[in-house]
Amino acid sequence: MEVANPIIRKIDDTPESLKIFEEDLCSYSDENVQEIITSYPTVYIHNWKESDEYEVYIGESNNVIQRTRQHYETGLYNANSWQNRITGKSAALYIIGHEHFNKSMTLDVENRLMHYMLSVPKVRKVHNLRGNPQNHYYPMEELDRIFSKIWRGLRKDNKDLFPTESMIHDSAIFKASPLHKLTKEQLQARDKIIERVKMALSIGAAGQLIFVEGEAGTGKTVLNSSTFYEICCLAEENGLDDLRCNLIINHDEQITVYEQIAEKLGLTDKYGEVVSKPTRFINTHSPNNPVDIAFVDEAHLLWTQGKQSYRGDNQLQDIIERARVTVVMFDENQILTTEQFWESQILDKYREEAKKNKNYIVLKNQLRMHAGKEMLNWIDGFTKRKEILPLPKPTIDYSIRIFSSPEKLDEEICKLADKEESSLSRLIATYDWEYNAKTDPTERLSKYWEVLINGWHKPWNRELESELSPKQKRYNKKLAWAEQKQTIGEVGSTFTIQGFDLNYAGVILGPSVKYKDGRIVFDPDSSCNTKAVRKRTLSDGTKKKFGEELLRHEVRVLMTRGVNGLFIYACDEELRKALLAAVE
Repeated sequence: MEVANPIIRKIDDTPESLKIFEEDLCSYSDENVQEIITSYPTVYIHNWKESDEYEVYIGESNNVIQRTRQHYETGLYNANSWQNRITGKSAALYIIGHEHFNKSMTLDVENRLMHYMLSVPKVRKVHNLRGNPQNHYYPMEELDRIFSKIWRGLRKDNKDLFPTESMIHDSAIFKASPLHKLTKEQLQARDKIIERVKMALSIGAAGQLIFVEGEAGTGKTVLNSSTFYEICCLAEENGLDDLRCNLIINHDEQITVYEQIAEKLGLTDKYGEVVSKPTRFINTHSPNNPVDIAFVDEAHLLWTQGKQSYRGDNQLQDIIERARVTVVMFDENQILTTEQFWESQILDKYREEAKKNKNYIVLKNQLRMHAGKEMLNWIDGFTKRKEILPLPKPTIDYSIRIFSSPEKLDEEICKLADKEESSLSRLIATYDWEYNAKTDPTERLSKYWEVLINGWHKPWNRELESELSPKQKRYNKKLAWAEQKQTIGEVGSTFTIQGFDLNYAGVILGPSVKYKDGRIVFDPDSSCNTKAVRKRTLSDGTKKKFGEELLRHEVRVLMTRGVNGLFIYACDEELRKALLAAVE
């Protein structure tokens, strides 16, 4: 059923313009518009420019004119407030109403606007403390349609401040945002974590571990960022300005996303550096003066042996010693390198410690992939049981397709990337071709490190960055690999795509993935991923290889990136034949 159009009014963000708006509204001939703005709950957006970027405040009110006057008064006597910052700026105020707005819906619209605007590249800061997502209400089923009309209406006025919804949804910041409306499973997990943190801090406990496990796509990153931000908000509301809360991740691309979120939400201004890589956190903090809470996303990427500037034996243990409470998000199936490999007895020690203290949580619901149980079982069969099941039939929301050549796969991914709704579609591959970010492949008489399959070839990882202008390079620093436009001309690896989503993932299974005697074989001898296939020195001093297991993890990471689909080409002829036969 079609819903009515929203009422959107834009005025200069000044007391004088507000007074004129109120007078015009009182004499307005359309009584319906007058009633909706003056008698219904409304949503509003204050926005102003700082240099070439925007700062925004989003709110909702039962009396938007009175509430706006209060904001102006606050700006007069509080020089440090956001309200004061709009003075003398070319600021604008959007007032949004709808005939079906009630308190619950306006709170949800406010929350979604905050979520969206946090993800807009041109927005440098969102000044709200936090959102307040609602549960069921009437007419909740209209929220998506009403919100899309509101966003399109705002976009007509300012395309920089309000880009397309598909661009927002594809943004890495949007996907990791703490402002997501959590599922019931995530809410229960967040509440439990906060409860356990409060208890540990109240009794002065130290070295406490909360262990959260879940496979790719079960919402660990959103749970992590949401819980981290909720605790920061609770601390501010309760005057706990000295609470020290850090977020740690051992992933170059994801740390950039978290740093932008912390900057845009004002956490960096208030607390300083709250996001860091594990080695930096360990080197700049002491067990003698631990922080209150350390959140570790993608904890399976932590090192379990010394490397480069890290001279310890286990980064997780070192973090635990430097925090009163440590919260980790872990997926054993995403460990990709020997320095991240966990010996089972050591990993089980941490699990059992968390279980003993009732601090162990498991996330089970798949949230990333729009795939049904049959589709997920097919991927499990391939990556865990090393078998090829008959290919499930495509659904409206998800499909698995097999390609007979890399050219056809490439062509299909490029077609999808040309469409607004599937622009975040990319080729990714197992690490079976040489690559070195620090040197050029001059000895191969080639301009780029490339994925080369028979006569087809394409640059490998981040090779096309060198072709960009300085301005494009600066802009791309804020974007994940897959968000950068030039990467449609490249093939990404697990190291560029881990932790991020694609609309459609075009996966090239290189020579390290074979098919023999009716079984999948992961062959370390055919891999160029030295970090996965070299020997690992164990705690007892023996050396052992874990290449087959780590390559299996690599393939699983690649196969679980696509939200709407997984497209596959296999270099190994027998594997390709088996996959094509599975279609039939």
